[in-house]
Amino acid sequence: MSLTGKLGTLYDAALALVYPQACAVCGAASVEARADAPACAGCWRETRVFDGGEVLCWKCGALAPGGVSAVGAAESVRCRRCEAEEFTAARACGLYEGALRAAVLNLKREPHVGARVARLLREARGRSPLDAANVVVPVPLHHERERERRFNQAALLGRALAKGAGLALDEWSLARVAHASRHRAGMDRRARRETVADAFRVVRPRLVEGRSVLLVDDVFTTGATASACARALRDAGAADVFVLTVARVP
Repeated sequence: MSLTGKLGTLYDAALALVYPQACAVCGAASVEARADAPACAGCWRETRVFDGGEVLCWKCGALAPGGVSAVGAAESVRCRRCEAEEFTAARACGLYEGALRAAVLNLKREPHVGARVARLLREARGRSPLDAANVVVPVPLHHERERERRFNQAALLGRALAKGAGLALDEWSLARVAHASRHRAGMDRRARRETVADAFRVVRPRLVEGRSVLLVDDVFTTGATASACARALRDAGAADVFVLTVARVP
């Protein structure tokens, strides 16, 4: 182990001793490494994090029944439920459960992207087909919602990914022009799509024209938001729109 690694381990041990932080998932164990926050190492091991060997729908990234296979996300593997989606392909770091769910919920409260989440984003982005993207675009919040929350969690994720992967970051071209007054939790697929229909617009089309965009958000639920954003980006001339989220709802 390098000197930097040893110092980091000692710092984590001291921090856990002086300021113990309970795991946000199990509540029993402590978070022993800063990189793992807000979950303990055990809960991270229990969370289904993708490593590239899963059988996924090539387009939407849905996990196929049957577990892991060397087939991976071959382009011939399709769930056929996402053919009408506007994005080129979507992937997530893993399923919306355990430590990934806790990380997403924590990000909605605190404007900080943990080191483990940032690493998982970089690893997912480095796999095909997302490795073809050359500019990171976070899913925007409406200005009223961002003023209420004080930050946009998708923008935080986009910045962390762009910096770590050495990609260009564009936080200005895509804007949310319609504010949804209804709470989206519990909505069915149709209601979610109606909520985000025509909600996004590209205000600087020359910045996305001909680019392969990597659209970044925290959770992929039905794909409605990602598809609406992708439609706006492609209408503005984007060559491809790939989607990357921290987690996806099973």
